[in-house]
Amino acid sequence: MTKLACPRETYGKYLVQVAAKDERIVALDADLSGSTMSCLLRQEFPQRHFEMGIAEQNMVAVAAGLAFSGKIPFVHSFSIFLTGRAFEQVRQSVALANANVKLVGSSYGFSDFGDGATHQALEDVAVMRVLPNLTVLVPMDAKEVEEAVDLALKIDGPVYIRISRSPMEFLRKEQPGSSLLEPSLMAEGQDLVVFANGLMTKTALEAREILAQEGISIRVVNVSCVKPLAEESIRRLAADVQGVITVEEHSVIGGLGSAVLEALALTPKPTCLIGVQDTFGQSAQSHEELLEHYGLTKEAICERARFLMGRGQK
Repeated sequence: MTKLACPRETYGKYLVQVAAKDERIVALDADLSGSTMSCLLRQEFPQRHFEMGIAEQNMVAVAAGLAFSGKIPFVHSFSIFLTGRAFEQVRQSVALANANVKLVGSSYGFSDFGDGATHQALEDVAVMRVLPNLTVLVPMDAKEVEEAVDLALKIDGPVYIRISRSPMEFLRKEQPGSSLLEPSLMAEGQDLVVFANGLMTKTALEAREILAQEGISIRVVNVSCVKPLAEESIRRLAADVQGVITVEEHSVIGGLGSAVLEALALTPKPTCLIGVQDTFGQSAQSHEELLEHYGLTKEAICERARFLMGRGQK
């Protein structure tokens, strides 16, 4: 039986666990603690949870002050509001100051399918990735959410963790990286390599099974850390294949695909980027409906793979 877990619930429970061991950890939320699951920390340690209301800019500025007072603030909102409404404060008070603030963006991509374009963050990785000093993490399952929290606590500086609203399957790594900073080999292959993260890593593995029946061998690599990107590892994993595919639940502009292309600029390979094509989202009945509509599917990966192998149209 496939084991699923809701990453934001896992996050909330794990934050309580690490907070019990470190009194410096505090949480801030902008009227969404029931969705981001920072409410679990409020229930356990009410004096260490700060409800800031719908005031993301102020929340981030306060978090920077708490960081410079010796606290380790975890700041919560939906990804679109945390990275969009509070961008100036993230830039000036957190990234520029290299403040030890952990930014946790929930319900990214199409996982908030019912609320439509205004709530669907398809550009947050690009916005956070461009800021100096900021580490950007996109866990592929609930287990990696816990690993992301652990890594964030080891990093003395700002970190952005991107967490999905939808349940995610636990995935097995064939060759785990030494930490989330390093890509993980999910499955070996000889013809092409697919770099993926978040929910799309599972989708890439499903595409690999289909393509294997057609005689196309796909290497699947999970890249949970988009910044700093492990460029040497990316180049090594792409060195002996005929082509590269990237797939992400994000715009094709500025995210994982762009990062991989930058890493391979001196050793280019034929590359196809799968993501949202410079457009906004929309409301729908399910997460899966939107993934299908915007072409974030195993079938889309298979089509690009056939094209790179000279067996079909792009």
